Amino acid sequence: MKRVYNFSAGPAVLPVPVLEKAASEMLCYGNSGMSVMEMSHRSKEFKNIIDNAEADLRKLMSIPKNYKVLFLQGGATTQFSMIPLNLFKNKVVDFIHTGAWSKKAIAEAKRYGKVNVLASSEDKNFTYIPNMDNIEISKDADYVHIVQNNTIYGTRITKLPDTKGKILVSDMSSNILSEPINVSDFDLIFAGAQKNIGPAGTTIVIIREDLITDQYQECTPIMLQYKIHADKGSMYNTPPTYGIYICGLVFKHILATGGIEAMYKANLKKANLLYDYLDNSKIFRGTVAKKDRSLMNVTFVSDSEDLNAKFITQAKENNLVNLKGHRSVGGMRASIYNAMPYEGVEALVNFMKKFESENL
Repeated sequence: MKRVYNFSAGPAVLPVPVLEKAASEMLCYGNSGMSVMEMSHRSKEFKNIIDNAEADLRKLMSIPKNYKVLFLQGGATTQFSMIPLNLFKNKVVDFIHTGAWSKKAIAEAKRYGKVNVLASSEDKNFTYIPNMDNIEISKDADYVHIVQNNTIYGTRITKLPDTKGKILVSDMSSNILSEPINVSDFDLIFAGAQKNIGPAGTTIVIIREDLITDQYQECTPIMLQYKIHADKGSMYNTPPTYGIYICGLVFKHILATGGIEAMYKANLKKANLLYDYLDNSKIFRGTVAKKDRSLMNVTFVSDSEDLNAKFITQAKENNLVNLKGHRSVGGMRASIYNAMPYEGVEALVNFMKKFESENL
């Protein structure tokens, strides 16, 4: 069996010990006599799985008691609808526009109310994070929406906006568990699991309890009401059981390997290795303002489309896969999430050095 170094932006690489543990339990979980994929979500065994997953996530992120943790379906994209449907009162939202995911969230929020874009980096194809020091929060805004890390463009917000007491919503799909955060700085955090946590199909929402009310918009489908999921412990309907199980294994793996602080230290080391090479390369260059570089998604290009294509092809031949950049940006992208080992980034940099020497 051959394992490649998978630099996919998502679904993304998972920790090998987690995959091995899941493989060992595929036919029989514990003494249940069945796979997790076969068991009832109402069973004692699965109740233990989801309760442990939540407890471990709370421990990892130091989630305060007045926040609910929800395991939902529909990906982060469903949250673009769910959030305004549940949080809109004045039907006004302020956005920091930093890329494709904020663009999609803006388009969806406009279906239900008014959107104010307070700052944007669209003028330079989202290659930087706009200055948010002097933004004017709308007095009637129900919440402020940010995307903490941008997978497509490779940018990262390092300083939160001052929301003047307004609710702060953060899309953390591609950076959750990658670095320490203070959950209390946010009122609602959401993340698709398929980048840093688990397989596609599970979405995690961390929401302050007082925001969960029955004051959602009248048109809100029952499956898009936070209250119904909170009241039923994320099991109003059949949840993504196997995805939650894998998420739980990942949480235990991170706890056992030093927690989020250890992940952050490792992520800095990986990112610095790749960025340091790019800053000194004669044929490759990073595409993002240095102060705004992502630790998770490193975007880079050469000055030749033909050379970009050649690099991607030859990288794949050397077991370095999924390095093609998003179609809206082009070039290359290396997603180096928590589960990407340092050796993977080291192998990429060594190949890039060899490729450079052969193509100067």
